[in-house]
Amino acid sequence: MSSTNGQVQEGSYWENEENLNKLCDFLRSKEGPAVREAVEERIEKRVHYIKGEKLLNFLSEPKKKVKWPDNVSKFTSRPEALAVCKTLSNMGYLHRCEKTGKGEVALLPRSRCEFEEDAYFAWIYEGNKTMSHLLTTVLVIGFLCCVCFPIWPQFLKVFFWYMSVTLLIFIFFLVTFRGFIFLMVWVLGFDFWIWPNLFDEHLGFYDSFKPMYSFEKGKAGQLYWRIGIFFGFFSFCYWAVTQPSEFDGFKSAQVDFVKDLYAGKLLSDSSQTDKDNIDKPKMPTLEDLLKMEDDEEEEEEEEELSEEERMEQMFENLMDEEEDIDDEEE
Repeated sequence: MSSTNGQVQEGSYWENEENLNKLCDFLRSKEGPAVREAVEERIEKRVHYIKGEKLLNFLSEPKKKVKWPDNVSKFTSRPEALAVCKTLSNMGYLHRCEKTGKGEVALLPRSRCEFEEDAYFAWIYEGNKTMSHLLTTVLVIGFLCCVCFPIWPQFLKVFFWYMSVTLLIFIFFLVTFRGFIFLMVWVLGFDFWIWPNLFDEHLGFYDSFKPMYSFEKGKAGQLYWRIGIFFGFFSFCYWAVTQPSEFDGFKSAQVDFVKDLYAGKLLSDSSQTDKDNIDKPKMPTLEDLLKMEDDEEEEEEEEELSEEERMEQMFENLMDEEEDIDDEEE
């Protein structure tokens, strides 16, 4: 027993701050107790909170399915767990809060920080922030690199374009391959997915590839759908094979499309000179300036002419054109 009257004894395992950090890392992980999300009104910050009784029960009576870490000592009694909870509250790992009862759940910080089972506590401890700071730095550097794309060297632009096109083609073929394999197995009565969580936006990068594959028996009552899709799909495949001219043309068009992608011909209709000089400021030439000035003068003159003068000018232009035509005939 490492507690006396709800207090951690001196020299005990839980007096070490490093051990408390390991415990909090475990409690804040997926294996820890379930928490809820709310906003603290005074600090206007979204936090995760938990009821004191729920946290105490999790520490003193953990469920069998919970995988307790090897580097964290288990609690032998409820008073020991209560003493550690009080220590976490006093040291600022937890902050006591109170529900306000308004529409969306909001928490009002309390001045008293004593741990009590019937009170609510918001997690202040956020763990080691080294990885978070590193990812933030990478994000800022990546943003600056994207903003400075016009001044990149030409070989980096070409490399980035080839890499982007390759990634796009890979994703397209991956989605097509997954769909084709799923359809082939689905008509047999099973659901088979490769990387089933690949496009789940709620998962992280590594979790999207777990598990590697999923193979389950399909739902009952889909027999007629499976038979219909089976005949429809293979009828389309038979039609594509028996129409070699159209199929070959389609395949040739796709190959040309991929070549154009890698060549960068689909980016714009601008000339190669404009692409090479994309980083240079575009200044109008003297001829362009003179032409712009002449156009402006003509527009001003047209605006100054009255309606009658415009009609007379149009009539004179028509007479001049008729005289030119008569001279050519003679």
